[in-house]
Amino acid sequence: MIRMNERSYEIALEMAAAAEILKISVEKLSCGATVIDAGANVTGSLEAGRLFSEACLGGLGKVDFCALDFEGLFIPGVQVTVSHPVEACMAAQYAGWAVKVETQGQKSYQAMGSGPARILYGKEALLQKLGVQEQSDRAVLALESRKLPNDAVAAWVAQKCGISPEKVFLLVAPTASLVGSVQVAARVVETGLHKMLEVGFDIKNILSGFGVCPIAPIAQDDLRAIGRTNDAVLYGGQTWYTAKADPDKIEEIIEKLPSSASRDYGAPFYELFHRYDCDFYKIDPLLFSPAQISINDLNSGRTFHAGRVNPAMLLKGLIS
Repeated sequence: MIRMNERSYEIALEMAAAAEILKISVEKLSCGATVIDAGANVTGSLEAGRLFSEACLGGLGKVDFCALDFEGLFIPGVQVTVSHPVEACMAAQYAGWAVKVETQGQKSYQAMGSGPARILYGKEALLQKLGVQEQSDRAVLALESRKLPNDAVAAWVAQKCGISPEKVFLLVAPTASLVGSVQVAARVVETGLHKMLEVGFDIKNILSGFGVCPIAPIAQDDLRAIGRTNDAVLYGGQTWYTAKADPDKIEEIIEKLPSSASRDYGAPFYELFHRYDCDFYKIDPLLFSPAQISINDLNSGRTFHAGRVNPAMLLKGLIS
């Protein structure tokens, strides 16, 4: 067993131990669970974002920083390397757990959850389809939210994962934060894999993944930040996958993979979101993928490529 929750738990412990340096805060709830605030009420840092991202990947991916140049536009970026892409990206990093907890006397707590705790929960159709399972007495769940979870939320997560609350780490960062920008950019390899699923390709044939993506400048609010972080992937994300598959199958789907294959390509995401009355489900689901995708097939030795980065749209979406 790869033990993703244990790997992520060690990263979370590292973050907690260096909280002051990382500009994050740590709270031990009365139920015993630990909450790390990486951006809701604190500044956070690039390094906190890097560790947050690696925790989301179940400790099976390496996230580094790099400098990206798009025709003279300099943007800091992330570089992501994953050797177990199905497990790290889809079973852990993908934000597939819709957390909704009713708390007495308060509004319900809602957030999208990612991280290896999803595997212990195990109710998502995606995880059942991929057949990924894990047993662990500890869990790490990352929440994209501006509101910190309380005891009721932590106890609910622990119960769903079948473990004691004392062994739960909840990592929290809103989209409009430094950590939020980093961790969304670090999903660039994951978005390409998810697009492969959408077009019917068997991602179990993907052996490794590599990608780079700009880190979106922090926006004034979370809605605008959602726009910028999506633009970073859609117009600046670049991925390279190593596969062992039927080359005809790759050739069949490669042109469908980049974001430019979508009917909704070509507008800043914030504008697109409002065009559809702020309803995500009206946006073409085939839009959500990197700008440029390459797949190197080991069976044939061929490399398939589609898409391109779009510096003009990056400038319009990220810097405006």
